[in-house]
Amino acid sequence: MADRKINPWVKTGLELGPILLFFIGYVRMKDSSFTIAGTEYDGFILMTAAFIPLILLSTGILWWLTGHLSRMQMMTAVLVVVFGGLSVWLNDERFFKMKPTAIYLLFGGILGVGLLRGRSYLQVVMSEVMPMTAEGWMKLTRRVTIFFLGLAIVNEVVWRTMSTDAWVNFKTFGLTAAVFVFFMLQSRLFREHGIEEEGGRDG
Repeated sequence: MADRKINPWVKTGLELGPILLFFIGYVRMKDSSFTIAGTEYDGFILMTAAFIPLILLSTGILWWLTGHLSRMQMMTAVLVVVFGGLSVWLNDERFFKMKPTAIYLLFGGILGVGLLRGRSYLQVVMSEVMPMTAEGWMKLTRRVTIFFLGLAIVNEVVWRTMSTDAWVNFKTFGLTAAVFVFFMLQSRLFREHGIEEEGGRDG
């Protein structure tokens, strides 16, 4: 299946939709508990159980529409299944709260290994979307690596020291806003190291 372009808003909706639905469901069910097969589950665990098929569905639709999934999208889905599944199976919300830490450590670690080898793995997966000079990619990769490792630390601090309500708000809005602000702050780097595509130069 060839890669296809889709509306950016559709892509954003598919990526953020499950997170927003988890938040809405949690807010409505956080004070409730349910007994299933003799085991009592709170609203957080039930919404975690619902989040797993939601993320798999949205990832599947994204693949069907575009014909392609990034490694980050695939690994995120896998980690949601693993950590979310452990939380539901063991009836322990801590595993699902650890999931962002695992995601950011994994990708920060992969990018860090590439930097040690003198390569930008970020360039390998994003160069077609955002053409830049090799120097620009190395700078961006160093910044993204530090950013991801910082997010992993912050997530650990939040879920270990704050309430579940605070963590859900942080996960839904804080992490999303942090990523948005981070890339907005890279606009100068994109301008200085961006490469105009050939079609633009020929036109």
